[in-house]
Amino acid sequence: MKVNEIKVSYKQRIPSRQWPKISGSQDTAALLYERWDQDTIALYETFKVAILNNGNRVKAIIELSHGGMTGAIVDVRLLFGIVLKVAGTGIILSHNHPSATLTPSQADRQITEKIRKAGAILDIRLLDHIILAPDGSHYSFADEGIL
Repeated sequence: MKVNEIKVSYKQRIPSRQWPKISGSQDTAALLYERWDQDTIALYETFKVAILNNGNRVKAIIELSHGGMTGAIVDVRLLFGIVLKVAGTGIILSHNHPSATLTPSQADRQITEKIRKAGAILDIRLLDHIILAPDGSHYSFADEGIL
């Protein structure tokens, strides 16, 4: 009987001492905003995830999806598959609101809670969810006490 074989590997190309350290939502928002496509931030929503180690250093930022002007689909299985592959212990969710409205929608709150619960089962901490506006201003779920 034949079955597929799976091999998991991780190649660290940047020394961990060079990874950016996150100490709050201001650091996170600035880091994410500088890596956002400025040509599309006011056009459509993009959902990104910062993957952190136990020392709150950013191992990677992954663009998980981009959608339309009012939403982006988030596949939680894909998100955690990537986080587990790079041995992340914490995550920070982020997406932009092209409208520049920083208030989270009900859908934003629901996906945040769904991801928080899934992460808790896997011992992966959800540290924050940042909503970015095209001008660089942001909303932090952690700062607002939602997480």
